[in-house]
Amino acid sequence: MITITFILADGEKQTVKAAPNHSLMEIALQNDIKGIDGACGGCMACATCHCYIAPQWQDITQADDNEKTDEEADMLDVVFDERASSRLSCQIKVTEDMDGLIVALPGAKCGY
Repeated sequence: MITITFILADGEKQTVKAAPNHSLMEIALQNDIKGIDGACGGCMACATCHCYIAPQWQDITQADDNEKTDEEADMLDVVFDERASSRLSCQIKVTEDMDGLIVALPGAKCGY
């Protein structure tokens, strides 16, 4: 099991334990993380799973098959407050290397 901390829009931190090999969106939905809706079920069609990846985790979340594709970048163009750290959580497959991952949700005052 790995640990992931979500920083919610109100600043509350919610830390969850999760098994690897699931998408970050699936883990958020399984743990009732407020702010991750996943309306399209993870097929990259809605951007309701938009999140910000903490700087120290950006390289790791881009490794292997998790790199941001042109299609993901196009979908992120429609989100409010897109940043360099923006990702769609449905496109990040969580790995063992991501133990301790920190993810902020839109509205959180995270600075990244």
